[in-house]
Amino acid sequence: MAAGFTMLEAGMVRAKNTTEILTKNVGLYSIAVIMYMLIGWNIMYESNGGILGFLPTIQFLLPATEPVTAEMARAGEADFSYFADFFFQVVFVATAMSIVSGAVAERMKLWSFFIFAVVLTGFIYPIQGMWSWGGGFLDELGYADFAGSGIVHMAGAAAALAGVIVLGARKGKYGPGGQVRAIPGANMPLAALGTLILWLGWFGFNGGSELSVSSADAANAVATVFMNTNLAAAGGVVAALILARALFGKADLTMALNGAIAGLVSITAGPDTPSPLLAATIGGVGGVLVVFSIVALDKLRIDDPVGAISAHGTAGIWGILAVLLSNEDATVTGQLAGIAAIFGFVFLSSLLVWTILRFTMGIRASEEDEQRGLDVGECGMEAYPDFTTGRSK
Repeated sequence: MAAGFTMLEAGMVRAKNTTEILTKNVGLYSIAVIMYMLIGWNIMYESNGGILGFLPTIQFLLPATEPVTAEMARAGEADFSYFADFFFQVVFVATAMSIVSGAVAERMKLWSFFIFAVVLTGFIYPIQGMWSWGGGFLDELGYADFAGSGIVHMAGAAAALAGVIVLGARKGKYGPGGQVRAIPGANMPLAALGTLILWLGWFGFNGGSELSVSSADAANAVATVFMNTNLAAAGGVVAALILARALFGKADLTMALNGAIAGLVSITAGPDTPSPLLAATIGGVGGVLVVFSIVALDKLRIDDPVGAISAHGTAGIWGILAVLLSNEDATVTGQLAGIAAIFGFVFLSSLLVWTILRFTMGIRASEEDEQRGLDVGECGMEAYPDFTTGRSK
């Protein structure tokens, strides 16, 4: 998943910002792992599940040794490794932060981004995750989200939207009369590769959320999740391609790539219950929604270079609601409560953090750095020196 997001974003930004986006993705993943180890995991899974249930029982660090022993497993007291569960869950929190990276690309200060990553991965994400996967009030309301259309993807998109609003658009993206100016990415092969890596990684993301393959029933359930995840991604690509052809007269690759991501996000809340045809349809609807959402956000002057807010946010909301089509245990009340609570909390808390950063250390790169590229201004090196400066080896 980390490799997929990194390559997708590196392909969708301009050449002069490539090293910086690579640094952000490697850095945010590492920050997520450390912060989840320090406090995030304990907030999400070792608190009492209240609105802020970690406050009276706050604790830091994972246990020094694996808590689940062989004797416990043989006695039927545990059927998984504690540390394996941590390792699996930490990828989810890193994914949420990766969504933010693409949306604020090409104009944000690197170290301000890293500080926000500390707050999101250590506190904001785990708090809302506690409400559902940690046995909190959303779980009690019946909110159903198998692998995180809302808990991971919509949450990341909400944080990204808040950041983009505070940060503003890239220079030259919008004209004085409201014109939307395309700013093409530098490397479409890399963007396509990143999308296909994400497509592959999603089998672990969704399939792994079954949490077991130790019985025939569990193995069959994982196979169903794999199949439906794959069908939804394919449905998203086809639907986005057809709609882009109808709207723009061309087969837009960037829309197709976002269609794949939107299809994957759409099925993530419930890949275990739909029929194959329904799974493809859910992904197809996600592919349609992401195209309209990207166009609509541009008209609102919300500049998202990679379409992350649409692919993860708009499709994430659809995915939460799509659970109702096949999961008899899901309720309209529970799903709507999940959307409102997760989006509202993550958006408002992120807006507060972004605003504090803006008025303290600042979040926007200087106009000079934005013009010449963040590779030089933030990292002191270029990803494609021959291409961007004309120097020869």
